[in-house]
Amino acid sequence: MNDFILAPSLLSCDFANLELQIKMLNASKADWLHLDIMDGVFVPNITFGQPVIKYIKKHAQKPLDVHLMIVEPDRYISDFKQCGADILSVHYEGNIHLNRTIAKIKECDMQAAVVLNPHTPVALLEDIIDDCDMVLLMSVNPGFGGQSFIANSLKKISQLKDMIIRHNAQCLIEVDGGISLDNYRSILKAGADVLVAGNAIFATDNPSATIDKFKA
Repeated sequence: MNDFILAPSLLSCDFANLELQIKMLNASKADWLHLDIMDGVFVPNITFGQPVIKYIKKHAQKPLDVHLMIVEPDRYISDFKQCGADILSVHYEGNIHLNRTIAKIKECDMQAAVVLNPHTPVALLEDIIDDCDMVLLMSVNPGFGGQSFIANSLKKISQLKDMIIRHNAQCLIEVDGGISLDNYRSILKAGADVLVAGNAIFATDNPSATIDKFKA
């Protein structure tokens, strides 16, 4: 269980002290930095874009895990590479030609991930799982932080793990939404490899110490 990847979500960090927050994460046991990019169209919220990612990359010493919640993500794939993304996640629900999108991400020398919203069945990935470096399962409806974990997500994690094993695919399972110190063990036990946590880390008095608790 200690081998899992922890990716704190900067959506919940103190943006007034962004550089200090990044330096804290650099010095912590966190593995990746998770960046949620929202356009106010695909999801009902707007966050930040390429200039902020470029700034984060300037100071970050860990991989940038960039989750696109935007319409027509194909238009921006090379832009996010240039800004410093190491892993790029796109939604199944927002891509008509998903194979082409995955291929373009890999051509830009990034790891490619597909995201499923809570209502989207895992079975829809059967024909593309071999091409994915990672699948991100949303355990809340995307758009806002601070939501509660949807219990049915545990079943989806197990279903996805079974699919990956059947295909002998080299694919990580990432879970994002409502993850806390109270439930993360059950999520890992279900088969997750990567956990995204926002409020559970940044809303605490000592985020670095909280990261230690996750990784202890």
